[in-house]
Amino acid sequence: MIKPVVAIIGRPNVGKSTLFNVLVGEKLAIIEDRPGVTRDRIYADAEWCGRTFQVIDTGGIEPESEDIILKQMRRQAELAMDMADVIVFITDVKAGITVQDEEVATILRRTKKPVILVCNKCDNVGTPPADIYEFYNLGLGDPMPISAKAKLGIGEVLDEICNHFPNFEEDVEDEERINVAIIGKPNVGKSSLVNYILGEERTIVSDIAGTTRDAIDTNFENKYGKYTFIDTAGIRKKSKVYDRIEKYSVIKAQAAIDRSDVCVIMIDSLEGVTEQDEKIAGYAHEKGKAMIIAINKWDLINKGETTVDSYKKRVREKFKFMSYAPIIFISTKTGQRVEKLFELINKVYKASTFRISTGVLNDVIIEALAVTPPNVEKGKRLKVYYVTQVKNKPPTFVAFVNDKELMHFSYMRYLENHIRKNFDLEGTPIVFLARGKKEKDI
Repeated sequence: MIKPVVAIIGRPNVGKSTLFNVLVGEKLAIIEDRPGVTRDRIYADAEWCGRTFQVIDTGGIEPESEDIILKQMRRQAELAMDMADVIVFITDVKAGITVQDEEVATILRRTKKPVILVCNKCDNVGTPPADIYEFYNLGLGDPMPISAKAKLGIGEVLDEICNHFPNFEEDVEDEERINVAIIGKPNVGKSSLVNYILGEERTIVSDIAGTTRDAIDTNFENKYGKYTFIDTAGIRKKSKVYDRIEKYSVIKAQAAIDRSDVCVIMIDSLEGVTEQDEKIAGYAHEKGKAMIIAINKWDLINKGETTVDSYKKRVREKFKFMSYAPIIFISTKTGQRVEKLFELINKVYKASTFRISTGVLNDVIIEALAVTPPNVEKGKRLKVYYVTQVKNKPPTFVAFVNDKELMHFSYMRYLENHIRKNFDLEGTPIVFLARGKKEKDI
C-alpha cells in the first residue's frame, strides 16, 4: 500500500514529538522539555477514518545556527519536507510568533506543498485564545488551535490532513520484510552503515558519540529482498549514562532489539570487542535474536600485523556465548563487503525461522543418541522418547524424556549442536527444553 507522508515541522520545543506520539498512538518519540531533543527523522504509521499514512517527527529547525548538530537537524527537517505530501507546522501560542517561526514559515512557503498551521498549548476547551490571531501574519492560512498534551483539537487537525492527501491507488501487498537492528556502542559506524546502504543522508552522521538518540526505521529493497533497517542509539555503560535523554535512548535501543528479526552488532576494529559490546550482544542473545558480528573500519587495520583468522579468534573468545554468529569484516567508509552483509542477513533470518518436521528431527536425534549415548546416573539412564519443534525465532525444541533431571546441560548442548550441524542453523540461537513423563506443561 502506498501511504501518504505527513511531516511535523517547527522550531525546537514547541511540542512536535508530543503531537507525533498522539497521532501514532504510541510513545515512539522521546519527549523532554528541552530544545533539540529529537534530532533525526522518526517514522511511524498512523490511521484516521480508514486512511493509513506515515508521520515523520523531525528535529527542531534552527535556521541561522552554525552548531554542527543543529545544522544537520535543519538538513534532516528539509529532507522530511521534500518527502512529505502534507506538512504540519506547529507553533507555540503562549510564546507568540518568534523570529524563528517567521524564518520557518518562509521556508515552508517555498515548498508549494499543503501546510497546516497548528498553534499548540491552547489548553482550554472552547473559544481559542485571542493570541492565536497573531499567527495569521505567517501567511500560511487559518491557524488551528490544539493542545497536544491534553489531546484537544487533534481530530480537526487529522481531518484537515486527510483532506490534502493525494488519491493514491491502494494495492494491498503481502510482503515479508526482515527487520534488521543495527546495534552497538556509540560511534562505531551504525548510522554510516545505514547511510551507505541507502545512498542518502537518511540519519545524522558525525564523529560525536551519542548522535543517534532514537531508533530510526527505514524500509529498503534490493535484489536480495525487502528489509526494514533500525538504526539505534549507541548503548553506553550504565555508569556513563548520566543524561536523562541518553537513558531514554538505551531503552529505545533495547526496544529496537526486541522488535527486530536480525541484529547486526557492529564492533570498532581498532578497539576490538569490549565489555560493553559483550553486554549489548548478550541482551540480543537473551532475546533469541539472529545475530551477525560486523567488524567495522577494517580498512584502517594494518593487515601485516593482524590477520582475519587471528582477529576472528579473539572475537570468538569474547563472544563465547554466541559462537553461532557469523563474523564479517566491513568498512562503511569504502563499502567493503557491505553488499555481502545482505546474504548473511538472509541466511541467519532463514535459520531463525526454520521449521523441522518431527519425523526428520527424530531421525537426527536417534543418530545422535547412537553416536554418544547418555550416561548412567545413579543406576538410571536418560531415555529420550522423541523431540519436537514447538516454535521458531529462535528455533525452540522440546525433548520428551523419562526424567528431565537426567538431562544434563552438557548433553542438552550436545543434542543442540547435532541439530545445528545437520540443518545449518548458523546465525541463530537454539532453545532446547526437556519435559518429563509426569509433566503436563513444558
